[in-house]
Amino acid sequence: MSSTDEIDIDKIVRSRLGDRSRWVPRFATRWLERLIHQDFINAYLRQGREGVNFCEGVIETLNVSLTVEGLEQVPMNGRPLTFVSNHPLGAVDGVALGGIIGRASGGHVRFLARELLMNLKGLAPLCIAVNKFGSQSRDFPRQVEEAFRSDNHIIMFPAGLCSRRIDGQIRDIPWRKAFIQQSVRAGRDIVPVHFLGQNSPRFYRVADWCKHLGIKTNLAMVLLPDEMYRARGKHFTVRFGQPIPYQTFDHTRHPNEWARWVQDKVYEI
Repeated sequence: MSSTDEIDIDKIVRSRLGDRSRWVPRFATRWLERLIHQDFINAYLRQGREGVNFCEGVIETLNVSLTVEGLEQVPMNGRPLTFVSNHPLGAVDGVALGGIIGRASGGHVRFLARELLMNLKGLAPLCIAVNKFGSQSRDFPRQVEEAFRSDNHIIMFPAGLCSRRIDGQIRDIPWRKAFIQQSVRAGRDIVPVHFLGQNSPRFYRVADWCKHLGIKTNLAMVLLPDEMYRARGKHFTVRFGQPIPYQTFDHTRHPNEWARWVQDKVYEI
């Protein structure tokens, strides 16, 4: 495996900032390297795993154990499905679902992921990149359309970001409607997934501070690699609900209302 397959935070930061990077001192990127556990991540990347095997390897390396409930009621070998899940952890939940659904479907799975994750070469083959930092690629709508019309199952986190503390509970923000619209167009049934877990209190404090101070930048996201590292040795439960026929999502409700309806179903599982 070449060194270019590893994470280099200093290089990534400076390439994104361009000329402005001269104002970023090296000690700042060193601190960020420690925060995201760059050495730990690169040691894993040097194993050279790819695709579903990459996802399963992350779970194994972290010594995370999973209880999977309800997957037996999901027809994995029939028509491709859209799996939609809450997003409590921001990292472990993603690779866990990639491994579980990928293994059950013989590798026929793709999921929408932040463009930044494309730096992980082993994960990139499973991803359709969503650019959260700049202008969206002109090819993105076409790529999403092709993905939904493919034979691959699609995994989505419709909230678009990790769960937050809302009225004292850890819960996703309101889900976006795209998964409803795309699934109906492609004739895909939707499978609700409830991933039980939460991040450290520090993560939610940072997210709360950003909200109260009006900071639009998602600073809490920087903590997600550390949250993944803190998940070592933990146990999580993943519950799959019964597929919801795409014909359910008719014109009696707006797509936004259907999205909220499915989100409520997830938390009822």
